[in-house]
This record gives sequence, structure tokens and C-alpha cells, in this order.
Amino acid sequence: MSLTERDQKVIWHPYTQMKNALPHIPIVRGEGVYLFDEDGKKYIDAVSSWWVNIHGHAHPHIAKKVAEQLSVLEHVIFAGFTHEPAVLLAERLLALLPGDQEKVFYTDNGSTAVEVALKMCLQFWSNTGHKGRTKIIAFKEAYHGDTFGAMSVSGRSIFTDPFNSMLFDVEFIDLPTEKNIEQLKSKINYLSNEVACFIFEPMVLGAGGMLMYEGQHLDQLIETCQKHGILTIADEVMTGFGRTGTYFACETLQTKPDIFCLSKGLTGGTMPLGVTTCNQKIFDAFLSDDKLKTLYHGHSFTANPVACAASLASLDILLKPETLANIQRIKSKNEAFAAEIKDHPKVRDVRQTGTILVLEWETGNDTSYLSGLRNQLYLYFLERGIILRPLGNILYILPPYIISDEDLEYIYQTIHQALNDI
Repeated sequence: MSLTERDQKVIWHPYTQMKNALPHIPIVRGEGVYLFDEDGKKYIDAVSSWWVNIHGHAHPHIAKKVAEQLSVLEHVIFAGFTHEPAVLLAERLLALLPGDQEKVFYTDNGSTAVEVALKMCLQFWSNTGHKGRTKIIAFKEAYHGDTFGAMSVSGRSIFTDPFNSMLFDVEFIDLPTEKNIEQLKSKINYLSNEVACFIFEPMVLGAGGMLMYEGQHLDQLIETCQKHGILTIADEVMTGFGRTGTYFACETLQTKPDIFCLSKGLTGGTMPLGVTTCNQKIFDAFLSDDKLKTLYHGHSFTANPVACAASLASLDILLKPETLANIQRIKSKNEAFAAEIKDHPKVRDVRQTGTILVLEWETGNDTSYLSGLRNQLYLYFLERGIILRPLGNILYILPPYIISDEDLEYIYQTIHQALNDI
């Protein structure tokens, strides 16, 4: 049997209706921006394998550091013990993050990083004697993960429908604009005595539709929260590590959040790791002789040394001048292409931030995640050796930073062709 046939007998894939799923492509090797299937066909990984693979596949520097770590220490329980890769990674992340971040809490992925952030905020108020502050503010179109806390603060959708009755209550607000910013600030003012925290994806909402909004408006919302002591959580799981043109999206804000959630590009796509960082104010609320004020949260693979080593290697590459130059190069190319296609009759909207380019296909009223256009576009690009994963009628590109101008041009040309063919 082929690898695909063997897969069908034993695997249940994510976000997939297995009854009528398209055959899963058997990938046997990765190299740079390319993936190769078992028949030798080459694909451009234009979405960085779910936005994680920022430096390309099988990067030799990351592979070398992971191999070295495996021969020294593969894992140790992180309750009562520590190790050099975890300490060094925390030191380097805290120095790089904007604002006054002081502590790092390790987890396994983006969803668990969000879970920890929410628990930090809710327990902060409990520990400081304000148990009535339990309400959370989030954006209506947000996506923060698939665990229950992360689902609760995500917009209600097909991802959450079967579980809506079990999710905790959240105060959802619209994305801020020039027209509604005063109304949103008034709502926060009105609810302030009940609110524990405000969680947001800065400037770009990922799985919610790659929606984009202005940092200046987010600044105003954070400022309003800070006036009332409302804690703020920046979910930079997708936007972190260069995606928006700076190392972190919040670098462009005047006001900085209390907490950051990181994952995806953290290890350069090598393996799972999540991070939740916080400022000293939050950490201090858990320091007590009362053991009940402890943050009772942990994972078996917390701060795995091999994952930390991969992250340190990924940071080495990220901080090189040529990586930042590549990010700016991709940004410029995307800007030019967005301007080129924005008036096409089949383009409802085109938007771009940093290395993220988004094209919203004109489909009339059928704009859902389950839009029939989704599979049509997906297969169209696969046949031409490009991996894109549309969100319904929304086509987006988030390539590894090493992608060449030639491969970018090929993707752009294929989009042009698709606009004419589909």
C-alpha cells in the first residue's frame, strides 16, 4: 500500500471530515521552502506548514543544535528542576519582547499558552482579593485555540458550535475602527469593575479570517484597560517572530500588554513549544506563604530541553541581519502584488501586513469556511506545486522567510491565473 492508503486505515486528521476527505499527500522530505512527496513531486510551502516553519524545512543550524541537545539531555521534569536551554531561552526572549516582561512560563503549544494566560489573569484577581473580576473581553472574530479556555475567548463559529453551552461567558467586541473606537472604550469603561482581562491578536486575526486592523486603535483599547487595572494579553502565537515586519507585532504599540502568548515560529517549526510571559506585577500576585495562591498548572513536557534548543537555534537565525532583510523583501513584494491585483473584479478585498498577504475572493454571499470555493482553490494550487490552505474564500500567503523572489513570483503568477480560470 502507498503511504496515503496506510494513513487512511489508521489516522484521524485535524479539521477534516474523514468520510469524504481529499487524499492526504504523503510528504517524505523537506528542504528549505520545499516539501517533496513520495512520488518526488515538489511543493512550495507557501503557508509555512500552519505558520510555524519560518526559516524553511530541515534547517541545518536548527538540526545541528537539536542533535547536540539530544546527546546531552532530552528531558527532565520541570517542577523542582531546571536546565540551561530553558534559562537561556527565557533570558533571550525577555530581552527581545517589547515592554516590561519579567517571567516566562513554559507550555506545549499556542492553545495551552493562552490557557495559562487566562488562568494567570483570573487568579491574579482572586489572589489580590477581587474575586468579582471574572469577565473577559475578546474580539468577536478571534481565534485563540481549541482547548476549552481558548475556545471560550474565540469567536463563536463552526469550531466551537458543539461546545458552546460549555464555554464560559465572554464579552465580545468588534474590531476597533475610527468609527467605533469611542463606543468600544465606553463599553470597557462601563464593564471595568467586572473585567479581569482583555485578550487580543495584535493587528492580524489569523484563523478568524486574516482580518487586519490599526495598531493605533488597539493602543487606545489597551490604554483604556490600563486606566481600570484590566490586564491585557497579547496572543502573538501567529504574529510573533517577524510575521508583521517587526519581531513582535506589539513593538509598534505605544502601550504594552501585561502578558504575551507565543508558539508556532518559536522553534522554527521544528517541534511543539509554548510560552506565556508576564510582567512583575502579575508574578508578584502569586508570591505568598499561602500555598493556595500558587499557579497550579503544568505539563509533562514543560520546557523540554530539545524544544528549547530548537528555539534558541531559531532565534539565532531570526536575529541575523539577512533574516530581517528577507522579511522586508517579502513585505515589499507583497505590497506591490497587492496593489497590482486589488482592482481585479474577482477580488473582494486584498490586505497585507508584513509577510502576510491576504486575498478575499468574490463569492457573492457564500463566504463561509465551508465555501465550495475552498477545495477548488486548494486543489488548483496543489496541482501547480503550491501549498495554500484557504479559509473559505480567503486565500493567504505566509511563506518561510527564505523564499526566493522567483518562488514568490511563481505564486503571484499562479494567483493571477487562478483569478482568470476559477
